[in-house]
Amino acid sequence: MRLEPLYQQDREQAKQEGIQQGERLVVENLLQVRFGSLDKELSAIIELLLALPPQEFTPLLMQLSREELIARFGGQS
Repeated sequence: MRLEPLYQQDREQAKQEGIQQGERLVVENLLQVRFGSLDKELSAIIELLLALPPQEFTPLLMQLSREELIARFGGQS
């Protein structure tokens, strides 16, 4: 039995998890910088924002107001 494919699969999974964790930190930090803190409503939309590619969620985080973000993503959970 060859372990190389399993190792590569585990390595790729770890890499993807690292990328996802990094994107989450970026979203959380942008929200905190823009709006001061992560309350319940903002925390609830993070997963929905992360479902979008970074080139889509980044402009939304930079341009939309807190109210616009919640209106756009808050009703989808």
